[in-house]
Amino acid sequence: MSNGSSSSPTPATSTTIKPTDLRGILKYVPRFQDQIFVLALDGSIVADENFGNLAVDIAVLRSLAIKVVLVHGIGQQIQELSAARGVAISDAFGTGVTDAQTLDLAIRASSRVSHVIVEGLTQNALKCAITNSVRALPLGILRGVDHQFTGKVDRVDTEFILTLIDKGIVPIVSPIGFGPDGKSLRINSDLLAAELAEALRATKIIYLTPQAGLEINGEVRREIAVDALRSLLKDHPEQLSEASHSKAAHAIKAIETGTPRVHIIDGRIFDGLLNEIFSNEGVGSLVYGNDYQQIRKANRRDVRQIHNLTRGAVRREELIYRTQQAIEKNIDQFFVFEIDENMIACVSLYFYPDKPDVAEIGSLYVLPFYHNRGIGRKMVDYACMRAKERGAKTAVALSTQSYSFFTSVMGFEEVSKEILPDARLKLYDESGRNAKVLVKQL
Repeated sequence: MSNGSSSSPTPATSTTIKPTDLRGILKYVPRFQDQIFVLALDGSIVADENFGNLAVDIAVLRSLAIKVVLVHGIGQQIQELSAARGVAISDAFGTGVTDAQTLDLAIRASSRVSHVIVEGLTQNALKCAITNSVRALPLGILRGVDHQFTGKVDRVDTEFILTLIDKGIVPIVSPIGFGPDGKSLRINSDLLAAELAEALRATKIIYLTPQAGLEINGEVRREIAVDALRSLLKDHPEQLSEASHSKAAHAIKAIETGTPRVHIIDGRIFDGLLNEIFSNEGVGSLVYGNDYQQIRKANRRDVRQIHNLTRGAVRREELIYRTQQAIEKNIDQFFVFEIDENMIACVSLYFYPDKPDVAEIGSLYVLPFYHNRGIGRKMVDYACMRAKERGAKTAVALSTQSYSFFTSVMGFEEVSKEILPDARLKLYDESGRNAKVLVKQL
């Protein structure tokens, strides 16, 4: 990869991938191999000096057998053409009215942007093809306004796109669709990415934008559940920055139609695309499905990761020490929380044989980078829900340092240790940790 200097913005904390991170990258290969990622590039990103680096990143994805489809916008380019030619446009982004002269500039802008992408991919020895794979229909008259040459997706020629992919060719889809009569229609590229992802059953959409991610109340939200984002957009749209609205709306559409994850990242950041995909922290925003879909029951393959995840907390005496063998023996008690298939939190749920109506919540740990994002609360809520499903009436937690979280956030109350069954009380006394005993009625 190029190490040339760039004036493009860099993230507040450096997450640049180093050669020593290659082992970490390789663990993702089995997960992402042969999956389809839709990369949606704003027109301004194609025009940015970092685009050459992005083309290299796309070549890296292809070398790892990740299937890539590129969609691009033309908002910046059509506005520049409008100014240069002195031609007024009716809409720059394919969401409002597209009159004849705007459509003409859109076709010219789209041709130029597609060609720049072809050049970038060619310089990295990638085969690619600009496609006419999107059949469109006129958006028509909405609320009394004729949108003229603005289109909506009618059908995606998935067979055509998949054939290109199978032959090692990167499909490039422009924001110009074609009607039944073969005539051109302007389509919003954010919408187009969501439609393509649905048709191709893509694993991800990655929107590459000039923003750091979804900006909510002046701050970039690193991850957000689709239900929360939908409520926010409906009830408090003013909390989202103006630049975030389109990406948020189409992220919701994509997830509702089957795409598991949508990323919004700053396409001007060097190595940003690779860091978003191949690191736990990422560099942008992740929109995902319901709050609990990232929590799953642990299995034997997770033993080593759980052990490594919790080592720091054990050293700080936040959690009791458990060997890998002990974790493996009790792996059916553990649940893990994943973001983009990376384990970032765990919790255990244990039922007392002599007190089946009481369940103990333990081994709660969240990676420090993800603190204050509600993940610990989700893990405890989920454990309580599972305990209640199995007939427990009381949840117990033992804590030496996080007891204020359980009492102030989760609604637990401190009680005497005598509530513990005899066998558990004996282990409690032998440990010498003098943990606070906390309970919550389910």
